[in-house]
Amino acid sequence: MAIRKVLCVDDSATDLKNLEQICSGAGYQVVTATSGKDAVAKAKSEHPDAILLDVIMPDMNGFQACRSLAKDAETKNIPVILVSSKGEKTDKLWGAEQGAKGYVTKPYTPDQLLGELKAL
Repeated sequence: MAIRKVLCVDDSATDLKNLEQICSGAGYQVVTATSGKDAVAKAKSEHPDAILLDVIMPDMNGFQACRSLAKDAETKNIPVILVSSKGEKTDKLWGAEQGAKGYVTKPYTPDQLLGELKAL
C-alpha cells in the first residue's frame, strides 16, 4: 500500500511542526492532531495511510491511542509509528504489543522518520 496521507500527532507545537515539515517535504499529504484523543478521532475522519504518534501526551498517551486504534475495526489497518523520547527496549516492546508497526526515538533525523514510513 502506498503511503500518501500521514497523520502527525504531538502535543508539542515545535515537534508537531517538525514532523509536518519533514512529511510534507517528502511529498506526503499531512493531517495533524495534538492529543491521543484527537488522533483517534482524526484517524476515523481523515483515513490516513499512516500515523506518526508521540508517546508522552496528557489525557491519552500514545500507547493508549495506539491500542485504541488497533482495537477499532475502522482504524486497525492504519499502521502506527510511535515517535518518542522514551527509547528503552521495554518501551519499544510495549509499543509493539499495543499494535505499533515502528518506533522512532527523539531526537531523530528526517531519514530515520521517512525510512520508517517507506518500510510500511
